Amino acid sequence: MLKPLNPLLHSELRLAVMSILLGVESADFVYIRTETGATAGNLSVQLDKLQRAGYITIEKGFNGKMPRTTCSMTDLGREAMREYVEALKEYIGGAR
Repeated sequence: MLKPLNPLLHSELRLAVMSILLGVESADFVYIRTETGATAGNLSVQLDKLQRAGYITIEKGFNGKMPRTTCSMTDLGREAMREYVEALKEYIGGAR
């Protein structure tokens, strides 16, 4: 029996955000929005879902007078991504 895919990570935008954060220490909101092509409102909602799950942390601050939101992946988020990738490998391997 195949492992179920984590529904929180199976969303295209949330998976894109997690994939970006997997390769960096942190990324700011503008960078993530640009890389994903998401609207600011949709990205905010999806980041909130990931934060509530404990997969990312969000820090709000200022760069000079400009507000800045920075996101980082937590250890729980890294583990969730590892499990998600392992489940995908089972699906791909089982398709042969």
